[in-house]
Amino acid sequence: QVQLVESGGGLVQAGGSLRLSCAASGDTICISDMGWYRQAPGKERELVAAISSGGSTTYADSVKGRFTISRDNAKNTVYLQMNSLKPEDTAVYYCNVEGPPSLYCGGPGDWWGKGTLVTVSS
Repeated sequence: QVQLVESGGGLVQAGGSLRLSCAASGDTICISDMGWYRQAPGKERELVAAISSGGSTTYADSVKGRFTISRDNAKNTVYLQMNSLKPEDTAVYYCNVEGPPSLYCGGPGDWWGKGTLVTVSS
């Protein structure tokens, strides 16, 4: 099992910045890809950004050029640097990590954090 603890959410004015962190513990050897999702009120959860074990990144079109995802494998931590924040970025942000099946880890893994609220005021 993998446990995830997110931090860094809060209230910020439009145009401001926040940095989210997600620290993994437990069977971290089972982790491959790491990412961030968000869910705004009344909307479905959507992928914000993801980073593979090799460092390849993917971003939602709405955040390209403003958000940067990174990871520190030694600390089992994934970060999301959010700049030029807009009111439409307001949402609960969830950390997600995945892992492939293996003899030690068993089936494929898919773990979620509890979420951290980001509120961007206009």
